[in-house]
Parts: sequence; C-alpha cells; structure tokens
Amino acid sequence: MAIPAIKPSFFSILLIVLSLLLAAIVFSPSTPFSGKFLPLNSPEIFSHRELGMWSAHRIVDWKPCKWWNGINLTALPAESNGYIRVDCYGGLNQMRRDLCDGVGIARLLNATLVLPKFEVAAYWNESSGFADVFDADNFIQQTKGFIEVVKELPAEIGLREPVRVDCSKRKGQFDYVESVLPSLLQHRYISITPAMSQRRDRYPLYAKAALCQACYNALRLTKALEDKGLELLNAIPKPFLSLHLRFEPDMVAYSQCEYSGLSPASMAAIDIARGDRKPWTGDAARVWRNRGKCPLTPNETAFILQALSIPTNTTIYLAAGDGLLELEGLTSVYKNVYTKSTLLNDEDFMRMHGNTKAALDYYVSINSDAYIATYFGNMDKMVAAMRTLKGLFRTLLLSRKAFADCNAKELKGKELVEALWKAHHEDFVMGRGSALPDCFCEHRL
Repeated sequence: MAIPAIKPSFFSILLIVLSLLLAAIVFSPSTPFSGKFLPLNSPEIFSHRELGMWSAHRIVDWKPCKWWNGINLTALPAESNGYIRVDCYGGLNQMRRDLCDGVGIARLLNATLVLPKFEVAAYWNESSGFADVFDADNFIQQTKGFIEVVKELPAEIGLREPVRVDCSKRKGQFDYVESVLPSLLQHRYISITPAMSQRRDRYPLYAKAALCQACYNALRLTKALEDKGLELLNAIPKPFLSLHLRFEPDMVAYSQCEYSGLSPASMAAIDIARGDRKPWTGDAARVWRNRGKCPLTPNETAFILQALSIPTNTTIYLAAGDGLLELEGLTSVYKNVYTKSTLLNDEDFMRMHGNTKAALDYYVSINSDAYIATYFGNMDKMVAAMRTLKGLFRTLLLSRKAFADCNAKELKGKELVEALWKAHHEDFVMGRGSALPDCFCEHRL
C-alpha cells in the first residue's frame, strides 16, 4: 500500500515554527526572573523532603562574645571629653544602626552621649522621635558602666545647637580619633551621623562592648508599642513564620535590576522610582545578578520556600513596608498570609507612622516561631541577632546568589529544587545569617 506523500509546505511550516520557538528560548530574557515562570502548579517536584529545613542538625551556634558580658568592663575615664549627639536619618532600622555605631564612637572618643535625634522625614511618613519609639530610661540604665548617657545638657552647653561634624560622606580609612576628636575637644558639644566607611573591627573592645550593649540589650520599645506589638502577636494564628519580603519600587530601582513578566502597574511604579538611575544591561546585568544583587520577587520567594519544604498551608506574617509589588506571586501559593493592616483595626493602622510600623514588624519577628528574610538589610541583621539572644534558631536568609547561580546553570524542576535545598541547608547548619561577628562569636556544637 502506497504511503501518501507529505507536501513540502508542511515541512516548511514545521521548520519555521521550530525556529521561532528556538529563537524565543535563546533570545528571551532569563525566564527564571520573570514574574510568572515558576512551575507552581507542579507540587510533586517539591515532595523530595519529608522533613523541613528546621529539622537539620546545626553545626555552629552564635553567642554574645565574652568581652561584651560586662564582667570586666574597662572603667569610664573620670572626665568626659564633651558631648555627642547622634543624628539619625532614614527608616527606623537605618536610624537604629546609626545609633548603635554612634554609641561605639562616643565611647571611643570618651564622650558623653546625648539622647539621639531622629530626623523627621516626609518620605518615610515619619514624625516620631527616639523617645516615641524606645524607652529612654531603660536605654540609660542598661548602658550604665559602658557609656554615660544623659537626657539633658548642662545649662552653659544646652542653650546652643551642637557643632555639626560631617562624617557620613567620608571615604576610605576614615578615623574618628584623628578626624572628630579635635572638634569635640574644641567645641565640647558636637553632632554626627556615623560614617559607613569606619569598620567596627577597628574599635577597641570597650567601645565595641558599648555598641553591642546599646544595640541588643538597651533598645527596648516603649510600653505602648510593646503592648501594641503583643496585641498583634496574639492575633496571628500559631505557629507562624515571619517573612521579611523586600520588593518595593524604590528597592528594585536602587538595585538597578530588570525583571520580565511584571505587571504594567509594577513596571510603571519602578520607572517612577528609578528617576535617572538606569538598570544594568547586557553582560553587566548578568554579572550583577549572578553576584546576588537583585531582590527576589514574591513569586521567586514562594518557589524557594517550597524548595525548602515550607508547607504551603504555613501561616505567614508578612513583615514588610507599604507598596510591595507583585504580592499575588506569594499569596497565590501561600494562602495564609497576614499583615498589620489585616490584623489591626483601621483606626490604629491609619494613626501609625513609618517608625511605628517598622517597630511592630521587629517585635513580631523576634518572637515568631521562624523568621526568613529575602534581603539581609538593617532589620534582618537586628532581628537575627535578637533571635539568637533569645535562643530562637529557626532563622534563615534566602540566598539571592544561590538562586541566580542555579538559574545561570539553567537548572530546572527537581534539579533546581535540590540545588536550592543544598545551598540553604548548608547556610542553616553553619549558622550563616543568624548573627553578625560584630558582637557575637562562633561556637561549634
């Protein structure tokens, strides 16, 4: 029986279709970073682990270093060199970081610390000061012996504003003793914003101890904020995971990363936030992403959580600021997601400023059953350290670099899941992201 001939036109059409598909694969943006790429409708690829990440046996623990315990404190000099006020800018956790550094600087320069000034910032929807967020009396009491802190200045000094010594823009090997102490001795009352270029490991131990004590033992929220935090904590179904998710327009703009597959509204918000800051392109964009510099989308976060065997019915408290983009990428997979706005009454929520909201996220996160961060920023460093102090070790930083590495290797399906599990399992058992070596020392278990 003769086989009918296939018309040449059919082969031509098939060849064109295959060529177009191949071109789409080769020349399209890296799909692992698009908003809708992940195979979230294929849960069988996540069933490779019966036990979750938290069941792994940890090898390394972190504990406060011995020089911080206050037993053998270096005595404060009999006479102070003057007064320093730390001027803090930005969001709550950035201001807290600057304050912690400022305490170490004041001790380094043998200065008396004046209660810090939290700058009013319309951008952060903020008007609250230090004493509106933190218990000032507790701060003074808990730092006693480490550094002298005062609420009020002597009359002859308090009538004038401090002399501003600009440290924030300094580059290179900036040294406070060399560059700031002369101004302190001359004017007796100065204000500073700490320089990021001054590494804490250059501080003598007594200055580091003052910094650590102030940062982790002395900064307690006001009673009103603690009560509101406890109310919020009690409203969350237990057990729960606190997830600090960062994918706001300004964060994406600052990262200079591009994403395909985002909604038009998200892209418009990012474009507005970018201003003159252009995203990386070509080889520079690939190198930047492979270094782990690009924030994880909610969709990518959901995929990694599944790869780490975090069940999709897990109760999640979303510790995040206003304006998160593409949130449905997470909530379409993890349905039990709670936020401040859903748990607090409308009147309470509308009254809150940026610092208040950040303080509540901090309070809930240091008391959660587990804490996961997608971006190791100021809040994450503080929360991880506080959880370590409290003996809460279910703390993990999602690795943007590991995720980028896996996708650069074009891993997919079970291979991708296994690689993500391995990278994060190693981080967890080694205690990476649990605390920073500024104040904590490593102990082998």
